[in-house]
Amino acid sequence: MTTTAPAADARVLGLAHYAARGVLERVLARHGLTFQQQVVLRAAVTADSPPTADDLVAQVQGSLKADEADVRAALGDLVTRRLLVADGAYPRPTDAGRELLAATAAEVAPVSARIWGGIPAEDLAAAGRVLALVTQRAEAELDTMG
Repeated sequence: MTTTAPAADARVLGLAHYAARGVLERVLARHGLTFQQQVVLRAAVTADSPPTADDLVAQVQGSLKADEADVRAALGDLVTRRLLVADGAYPRPTDAGRELLAATAAEVAPVSARIWGGIPAEDLAAAGRVLALVTQRAEAELDTMG
């Protein structure tokens, strides 16, 4: 008996996103970190040069399509927890922030390997092309909505 995979659509994409995000959020919760805080912290840690707080907020807001006030609150929480330190206009990751991000990444890595493992490279490439196109079109629609 063979089963037919569902055609990719918004529902299938959403289900995959929320399932994968649910895995990540459970790991983050064990470390007292929210998804949005992790995205802000990762953006600060991986920046080529130190971003200003406004640049960091704009980057995360653009990525997550999140409310600016929520992103600023996440940034503030990270400073309060001393995972980022305010260095003038530049929020910089502390050693504790880098260590926490590394710890959560290490905990998620084997789970990600089990989730993504065994998927043929050509399937991943095709999915990547489709998802990039969907992202591009959805962002264009958001731009027209104001």
